[in-house]
Amino acid sequence: MGEVKDYPAPGILFRDIMPLLADGPALRTTVDALIEPFLGKFDVIAGLEARGFLLASAAAYASGVGLFPIRKAGKLPRPAASVGYELEYGVAEVEAHNDVPQGSRVLLIDDVLATGGTLIAARQLLRELGYEVAGIAVLFEIDGLGGRSALEDPHLHTVFRS
Repeated sequence: MGEVKDYPAPGILFRDIMPLLADGPALRTTVDALIEPFLGKFDVIAGLEARGFLLASAAAYASGVGLFPIRKAGKLPRPAASVGYELEYGVAEVEAHNDVPQGSRVLLIDDVLATGGTLIAARQLLRELGYEVAGIAVLFEIDGLGGRSALEDPHLHTVFRS
């Protein structure tokens, strides 16, 4: 993974996962590591826009389940639900359709856990839509920003930590 200073705002250190995604064997190993603790415990995988989509798509394919995209506000023709949250550098909102059967067990995947706001909002969104959150898997956790404690999820799984 690479690092880009001051992106998307001054003082933010962006973690670039594109080198990992470009390496086939590394991508396969990473996807396997993301889903391994939850195998057999989920019916569908949800990924957060945008980089979470990439990991969730690969994980859904690898595990033989469907993909449930959670989008940024304003990108869906018919959002069923939306939840707002705060970022380190602003505010945002996530939306989703309700295209998966009620009660489905959903594994939530994202690329980076920083303050936890995005994942907290996504988990709330899934619950509001009537889904069971089977677990949360994150590629990279940034220690010291409080995301783990904010999520308060004993089953949170991260592949890498700083």
